[in-house]
Amino acid sequence: MASLVDVSDRGHVRTIRLNRPEKKNALSQELAWGVIGAVEEAARIDSVWVVALTGTGDAFCAGLDLAPDAAPYHPASRQTAQLDDIGWVGHFVLALRKRCDKPVVGGINGVAVGAGLGLAMATDVRLIARGARLMAGYTRIGGSPDAGLTITLPQAMGYEPAMRFMMENRTVLGEEAVALGMAGEVVDDDAFADRLAAYCESLCAWSPITLRLLKRGMTKALESNDLEQQLRYEVANIRMAFGSEDGREARKAFLEKRNPAFKGA
Repeated sequence: MASLVDVSDRGHVRTIRLNRPEKKNALSQELAWGVIGAVEEAARIDSVWVVALTGTGDAFCAGLDLAPDAAPYHPASRQTAQLDDIGWVGHFVLALRKRCDKPVVGGINGVAVGAGLGLAMATDVRLIARGARLMAGYTRIGGSPDAGLTITLPQAMGYEPAMRFMMENRTVLGEEAVALGMAGEVVDDDAFADRLAAYCESLCAWSPITLRLLKRGMTKALESNDLEQQLRYEVANIRMAFGSEDGREARKAFLEKRNPAFKGA
């Protein structure tokens, strides 16, 4: 039986694919926790510099599987699971933004709805296929936004556009998603997989230490209202960056007018 989460490596890029194409990659609890676990594992491996998150088949993620026979699942012990008060929907943002300090590139290859949209928006940057459809969908089922969408959508779109998008139960396609700030690049459907791979590979031209410190600073700024504290955090990070072997190599290569050779050290 195929794994619900497909993981593959190419160079320093790890690609994580939701692998339930017969269900449009709808989220069972096992699939949702599987994605979280795969992202956290990638965060622990030094040879992985960039993470790509996408879907198998023609969908990114059709949201929560609402089938009445959906099996309960939690990867932790019974007691820890009992004390987990946010569940996988909350851990999407925590895992992708906080516990993984490496860039996570969302490859929205098809439909992303509800919690599937939440998963997409929890990534750091997003490429979207021209024919992909994005929808929150909560008003349609009498729910309210979860999976971090009350955080990530206003950050990406602004308050009123995010309110309108969710209240009006709108569906947007690739080009409009970019115009609204929900993604950074739209790609023709038939070129999508190649472009996603090429973009992630291009990020590996930079030192992974630089990328990780960059992400730490950006995510910390979204949590902090203390200007002085954030400025001190920036200074601490750049000291670590400049003190690394990669930092010294970057400056040496700059002065010698050549491409740097980074080692992740």
